[in-house]
Amino acid sequence: MSKPVSQLPPAEVPPEVVAEWWVPFADFLAKERRYSRYTVRNYRQAFEDFQRWLASPGIGLWTRGLEALTSRDARDFVIEAQRRFDRRTLHNHVSGLRTFFGFWMQQGRLRRDPFLGVPLPKLEKRLPKFLTEEQAKVLLAGPQRLLQEGKIGPHVAWRDRLAMELLYGGGLRVSELVALDHGAIDLPSGVARVLGKGRKERLCPLGRVALEVLARFRDEFAPDKSPSSPVLVNADGRRMSVREVQLMLKRYLAQAGLPLDLTPHKLRHSFATHLLNAGADLRLVQELLGHAQLATTQVYTHVSMARLQEIHAKAHPRG
Repeated sequence: MSKPVSQLPPAEVPPEVVAEWWVPFADFLAKERRYSRYTVRNYRQAFEDFQRWLASPGIGLWTRGLEALTSRDARDFVIEAQRRFDRRTLHNHVSGLRTFFGFWMQQGRLRRDPFLGVPLPKLEKRLPKFLTEEQAKVLLAGPQRLLQEGKIGPHVAWRDRLAMELLYGGGLRVSELVALDHGAIDLPSGVARVLGKGRKERLCPLGRVALEVLARFRDEFAPDKSPSSPVLVNADGRRMSVREVQLMLKRYLAQAGLPLDLTPHKLRHSFATHLLNAGADLRLVQELLGHAQLATTQVYTHVSMARLQEIHAKAHPRG
């Protein structure tokens, strides 16, 4: 019986393995697929974990080579990985490994993907968290409130408000937000050209309030308004990072007394949910979010229905 992976000591993946198998794949993810560095990082974690498993005592599959791996080997990995990862992390890891094998099949190095058709444990159906409309108003008012109290300066206040207005008003991913340049926004029409996952471009209406805040920030605080310059900048002119947006949001969540686990992506969830609650067409919301599959967007209909049922239960005499 092989030794449980959960008991194996951590080991470094040999540099030659990284150079041969990971580096070309990472270049493909970053340059061709245009995946965020966080997605690339997660894929690398999946790659390294799989390599350690292959080389672990009692398994020793690495000596056979990746081309010799079978679906049974992949099933064994999935079974043992469940001891270390929750189901969602395991799904994400296997998704990364399938992309890895698909890449090397296209390159002609491998003939098959051993993970193809391998069953995974079912995911719990979790509805996305989102803010109510009133909570969103309180959150978005946070920067101006701190400015009035003298706790932050004008540049930070208008920058932070702009970031949150674009996340909520345009439904942007945080990676799309920080990558946004002035040249991508057409102010007369109020629409931004956003490059999303898989290098897919979409048009995002930003909303009246977000455009008003953007105009104010551009006029008073943008050091460079050229087409290739970033929209969100720090006081020293640097592009705001994803991590800085995440930390910024936590500060305003704490101030508003809202759960600190509400990430920037939850503002995107709120954007979609509030649109559907107001009667927006599902396919329109799909386009605005940049979802390739309608099923990805349909989760928000469950959120809206749950909200309708809650209202019905409270307001209807037979509820």
